[in-house]
Amino acid sequence: MIKQLFATAALGVLLTGTAIAEDISPAVVYDLGGRFDESFNQAAYVGAQAFQEETGIEFVDFEIQNDSQREQALRNFARRGHDPIIAIGFSHGSAVEAVSQEFPDTRFAIVDMVVEQPNVRSIVFKEHEGSYLVGVLAALASESDTVGFVGGMDIPLIRRFACGYAEGVLSVAPDAEVLTAMTGTTGAAWNDPVRGGEITQSHVSAGADVVFHAAGGTGIGVLQAAADAGILGIGVDSNQNGLQPGSVLTSMLKRVDVAVADAFNDAQNGDWTNGFEVLGLAEGGVDWALDENNEALITDEMRAAVDAAKAAIIAGDVVVHDYMGDNTCPATDS
Repeated sequence: MIKQLFATAALGVLLTGTAIAEDISPAVVYDLGGRFDESFNQAAYVGAQAFQEETGIEFVDFEIQNDSQREQALRNFARRGHDPIIAIGFSHGSAVEAVSQEFPDTRFAIVDMVVEQPNVRSIVFKEHEGSYLVGVLAALASESDTVGFVGGMDIPLIRRFACGYAEGVLSVAPDAEVLTAMTGTTGAAWNDPVRGGEITQSHVSAGADVVFHAAGGTGIGVLQAAADAGILGIGVDSNQNGLQPGSVLTSMLKRVDVAVADAFNDAQNGDWTNGFEVLGLAEGGVDWALDENNEALITDEMRAAVDAAKAAIIAGDVVVHDYMGDNTCPATDS
């Protein structure tokens, strides 16, 4: 009788464990620029890969070539039973809105956009906080008191990067000049490294000796042009310090990789939540990158200053202006 009770209890534990670990079939749909853009999309790929390596659960993914494929890709994955499905980039917003309603029992997530549906997790970041930190570093590294910013598509999200960066620069060097340029107004702006290089060269001609990009694949051209001109570039999203070792001051990390891996893990472990989450410095969602590729460029003074700024933002002593709140940038608007 006692053996039977122990056997029944053990079976209950096994069944409980089975119920907690869901059988999921995750999927990722990237934005324009593709999985190996060395930036935003690639961060998502890295997160999905990390989940796959840790759990043995394979994921599927799709690289869209044009905007018309957004709904098609999401719908195809949902029809095939993939769940959860993560869309990378704000431009997927209307597609996620539509397809999530067609498949109410499928879990969706989207990065950089809020979609208010009961089966959607929206993941957004405080890019302005991370951009402030690299702005502090840019100001301390600059010898000309002129720095640049190259954005991708001209949208409020990218203006958020630019504004936070400018605020960080001016917190250290109030008289510095921050040159700002956007690559374009369509999705093509994320994948135009030639144009990124041209804009960077114009910043160099205007005296900039540090240039930060938030431009996806276009940023590869920014970092190349900066290195060619003998100035410093700043990467974004993924750690891009190794793309031009010794010429990339740092990278503003946007932990899309962590957000993707967490979403897949939550689905598998029965911890999935819908609604939206906001990831800033305090949550480990953004940061700056220090490694063997840029450590020689970061002085003790710079390290102390950026650490102090990070601590002040997390403590709430410094509140970085969010361009998305009112589409203004006090740091640069006259």
